[in-house]
Amino acid sequence: MASLCVVALQAYAATAAETPPAPSQDLRGSEIQVFIENDSFGSTDQYYTNGIKIGGGVPADNLGGLFARPSNVLLDAITDGASNHLGLFFGQNIYTPRDISVTAPQPNDRPWAAWLYMGAVAQSVKEEKRPSGVMEGRLHTVEFDLGMVGPPALGRQVQTAWHKLVDAPEPQGWGNQIRAEPGFMLSYLHKRRYGERTGVQLVPHAGVTLGTIMTLARAGGIVRAGQNMTGFGPDSIEPGGAMLKNTRRENEANGRNLYEWFVFAGVDGRIIGHNIFLDGSLFQDGPSVQSRDTVYDFSVGFSLRWEALRVSVTRIKRSEEFTAPVGGGGKQRFYSVNVGMEF
Repeated sequence: MASLCVVALQAYAATAAETPPAPSQDLRGSEIQVFIENDSFGSTDQYYTNGIKIGGGVPADNLGGLFARPSNVLLDAITDGASNHLGLFFGQNIYTPRDISVTAPQPNDRPWAAWLYMGAVAQSVKEEKRPSGVMEGRLHTVEFDLGMVGPPALGRQVQTAWHKLVDAPEPQGWGNQIRAEPGFMLSYLHKRRYGERTGVQLVPHAGVTLGTIMTLARAGGIVRAGQNMTGFGPDSIEPGGAMLKNTRRENEANGRNLYEWFVFAGVDGRIIGHNIFLDGSLFQDGPSVQSRDTVYDFSVGFSLRWEALRVSVTRIKRSEEFTAPVGGGGKQRFYSVNVGMEF
């Protein structure tokens, strides 16, 4: 019996020696990101009043063939074989009329609404030198968001709890919010970057979103100035706006610096085909208001990174999004904060 055990152990040891260890997951360059947008920083509490998005990204190949192959096929259709990456985000947006103390319906003001969603992101970036010698970067991002509007989006619970925590007036009109239904958005955003890492850069962008939540086309860009600049400007909360930081690090051709900073100013214009938070549902009756066909944002801000920690702050001025018989939709100002921690 003892000899049999010895033989068995020897056979097991030989098999173990022949079997290579499973490769470890290399997630270097990945990052967890948090986005917070709120108009209370500008002393208001109306319209687009709060947004939060949490997630991050990793290289597609590190997630195994099951996930890497679909992303590669998708991005190879719109790129020329640059490196591909995947990300996953969770978020919530909250919208209210101007006066949140009114319990009755307000048909001439923005409807109460919330959007709770999960977003899957596929992204590709490529760096190349133009004949003039100037470095050019190209970023392709595809994001698919799936979620719920109406009571399941938890707008009432989140806003009420937050107002109670900060001792703000309790919102009274959530009984009039848009009705519950699932929704989706498929978004594509393309960015290009011209200029050196230290100095001044121009970063134009263009994109399109299709879905039951929003359908729109957009274009714009930013000008930024700073030192050791990476990426394509400040990351943003809108679909396709977040750059997966492993993509950023992988394409730092000149090596990684201890710090970076930049200031920026930009504009984003949108042609709106459908906005469920203003136009109401495509499939059922509910609260709605007359939306504008075109909307634009002006933005200014700064971004800082020290080692693994990155912080960006953006002040956004948004044009009127809807019209009403008594007064317009009102221009809006709010702040967007992005915090990222790299692995």
